[in-house]
Amino acid sequence: MTGVTLTSAGLDPRRRRILFRCWHRGIREMDLVFGQFAEAELATLSEAELDEFETIMAEEDNDLVRWIMGTWPVPERFQTPIFARLAAYTPDFDKPLRTPE
Repeated sequence: MTGVTLTSAGLDPRRRRILFRCWHRGIREMDLVFGQFAEAELATLSEAELDEFETIMAEEDNDLVRWIMGTWPVPERFQTPIFARLAAYTPDFDKPLRTPE
């Protein structure tokens, strides 16, 4: 199952790859945070913001959960506008999931 509602049609290859990776993190909570953030923001991110977002995505899910939930301090390297937007994003955990078409 996936929560994907944004179609990858019309997205450039890089954004398609990022969207897929956002919904396949490994920890369901991170799938929801990253996936829903990507669906809402991906189309408008600049190339520099995409670079930064991919750097964040490369981190371990367990660390990301702690930083996003505020149980660990965010490392200085991630004290950036993109990380702040990601951490401030409140996903809809009750959103119905659907299977990809």
